[in-house]
This record gives sequence, structure tokens and C-alpha cells, in this order.
Amino acid sequence: MKKAIIVGASSGIGREVACRLIRDGWQVGLMARREQPLVSLREMADDRVDYALCDVTMPDAPDRLLALIDRLGGVDLYFHAAGIGSQNLDLESQIEMNTVNTNAVGFCRLVNVAFQYMKTHGGGHIAIISSIAGVKGLAPAPSYSATKAFQNTYIQALEQLAYSQRLPIRFTDIRPGFVDTALIAGSGFPMKMKSEVVARHIVRSIYRRRHVVVIDWRYRLLVFFWRLVPNCLWRHLPLGHRY
Repeated sequence: MKKAIIVGASSGIGREVACRLIRDGWQVGLMARREQPLVSLREMADDRVDYALCDVTMPDAPDRLLALIDRLGGVDLYFHAAGIGSQNLDLESQIEMNTVNTNAVGFCRLVNVAFQYMKTHGGGHIAIISSIAGVKGLAPAPSYSATKAFQNTYIQALEQLAYSQRLPIRFTDIRPGFVDTALIAGSGFPMKMKSEVVARHIVRSIYRRRHVVVIDWRYRLLVFFWRLVPNCLWRHLPLGHRY
């Protein structure tokens, strides 16, 4: 029976991926800040699901993750879905710092724990949800787009590190477009996707061992053209208005 840890499993994409893996027969360890959503997930398969309450910014988050892995008896897939983000056109400092602490510092600490565990326990698969926002700096959400770029680069570096050290660790960097979750609730962002549809793409990509996945085809096209825009033009795009 394959074993998965899902960090950020209480809502949105993380919860949908957890549901799919449970239905597929995985043994699953869940981590999130809120208990009730985790309890309801455990009720899907009480004998195969365990959970731990944890905020990725907590000082003891790495210890809580290792304890959950031990209770599970190991881990084949570490899936990191925890993240925050919001528009911050006024550049409020607390919003920026909270985003950096969650999406960069907390992310780095827990992914590092998963990497080190797999390094000494026969390998595994690390998959993360980043975003297309990491491709270019976006004026409405400076720290969000910057931390997503950090995640893209960090996973790429770990993949190179694993290959150089001949470690059997695989990586999947999942970059969705705008997903209709609480993260962007009330916004006017276009082309919003349903979290259950995105989760289906994600699980299929994990099973196929994809390296980088942009979801869906519309956003693959968008990202292609974003990359073609030179910085001298990008900085003048009128993105800094309220949606």
C-alpha cells in the first residue's frame, strides 16, 4: 500500500487531492491547521488515514511532520499544498511577511524534511503546488509571485541535487492558473478552474511522474506568451489596479 503525506489538506486543492488518493487506496497522512476537515477526511477510510494539526510556520512543524511519517510507517509521496496569497496593492507589510513565512520559509523547512527522510529511506516522490504566478512578478501580489518563483527554483535545485547524488527521489512542480478556492474568493480573476478538476490533473501528473505541469492548456498558452514579453515592456503593463 502506497503512503502519502499531504500538507495543506483541509481545503481547496489539497483536500481534493487527498480525497482522490484515499479513494485510490493510498494510506494517507494529513496535515493542516484546522481539525474538523481532517476528521471528515479520515472518516472516508479510518483504517488508512491519520492526521496531525500543524501550521507550516510553527517552530515544531518539522517534528510534527516526522512524527506523522513515523505513524504512517514511511512515505512514498510528499505533497505540499499549503500556501497563502492575496492582492496587496497597498503593500501592507504584515501581508507580505505572512506570505513569505508561509510560502517560502515554511515551505522550505518541510520540503527539506521530506527530502532528507527520503534520502535515508530509499527515495520517494516530492510534489508541490506552486503557481504560474512564479513566472513573472505580478503587481497585485508581489510577495505571492516572488515566493512562487522561489518554490519553482527550489524544487528545480533539489531535483538537480538528487540526480547528482544518485538519489531515487522524483519531483513534480505543479503550476495551476487561477483556481476557484478561498484563496481568490471574491476576486474578478478570469478563467477560474474548479479545484476538483485541477486535482484530477494533479493526480494524473503524479502517477505519470511529470516534472513540471502547468494546468490547464489555456494557462500553458498564457505562460508561453508571458515568457516572450521582455522586462522593458512587462514593467509598463497596467496590472497594478484593483480587480
